[in-house]
Amino acid sequence: MNVYHFKKGTEICNYSYSSSILSIRLNRQRLIVCLEESIYIHNIKDMKLLKTILDTPPNATGLCALSINHSNSYLAYPGSTTTGEIVLYDGNHLKPVCTIPAHDGPLAALTFNSAGSKLASASEKGTVIRVFSVPEGQKLYEFRRGMKRYVNISSLVFSMDSQFLCASSNTETVHIFKLEHLTDSRPEEPPTWGGYMGKMFMAATNYLPAQVSGMMSQDRAFATVRLNFSGQRNICVLSTIQKLPRLLVTTSDGHLYIYNLDPQDGGQCILIKKHSLLGPRKMEENKENDLRPPLPQSYAATVARQSMTPSTSSMPGYSEDGGALRGEVIPEHEFATGPVCLDDENEFPPINLCRGSHSGKVKRS
Repeated sequence: MNVYHFKKGTEICNYSYSSSILSIRLNRQRLIVCLEESIYIHNIKDMKLLKTILDTPPNATGLCALSINHSNSYLAYPGSTTTGEIVLYDGNHLKPVCTIPAHDGPLAALTFNSAGSKLASASEKGTVIRVFSVPEGQKLYEFRRGMKRYVNISSLVFSMDSQFLCASSNTETVHIFKLEHLTDSRPEEPPTWGGYMGKMFMAATNYLPAQVSGMMSQDRAFATVRLNFSGQRNICVLSTIQKLPRLLVTTSDGHLYIYNLDPQDGGQCILIKKHSLLGPRKMEENKENDLRPPLPQSYAATVARQSMTPSTSSMPGYSEDGGALRGEVIPEHEFATGPVCLDDENEFPPINLCRGSHSGKVKRS
């Protein structure tokens, strides 16, 4: 593993491990290196090895998640190869927190929200997505992605405000779920035939097998995207662009798709732009794919027409207390011209002071 200083263009440190590195996760406090049967926890300030978690269940894909909120630095990784058990670990205090029995089958995806207060998971079947509280490990939400076919979840991500959760797979459909529950304190609705039948239906679920009644009570997608391809690996991000919620989908063939997301009504998301990430040679193609929606009277479309000219003096940013979105404004002059935006030179460990090798001689801890 090599760590480089982007602004100086120099190497900070390098480490060698006893087997192949399968994944790396980091925040402003910790750097996690995941091997097939062990996990190494480094201090990001000086890259010193703080903890080695040995004899973890075989993890051939390097599945793990680290909270970007450095005030807690929670780490999640599979606790079993046969069931969907999640081990929740405190990366700051270097101790296990709890074990969550999340799914019946092996895990396929894990992700924290920006505050590190929620953890979402999916199994290899990919039909059900669950969200748990952190650090308690209590189930908060249960969403059904589908019923007819098993899929491979390729991307699972929260929006920065933790209001939405997006899941994509090897199919042509991307699902966006809304994390909200109707409270029992809402006023009683006037009696209608539909409402009466709904109550009867919910009451009937009490007499059905637990598996069937559970399927009926699971929430469905709030919004969906119908991709024009399937079978390609992709990564999704829920972001705010020009004060509007957007879904960004990048694919393994080098394209970026930007979709409109209506935060009030949901439904089918509209493709706004398509970009080629393979180089500047297809600028005309990107212009032709600037697909602006007609004029649907939706919330997002209405607001979009009112803010077609973005402000160039400032842009929304993230606070330094763990990356949570606060809505503050960061002046343009504070942004670095390079690919990263870290201005404090003291945050980086001293160059060439951390050379190490982690082999089978590492003591168990």
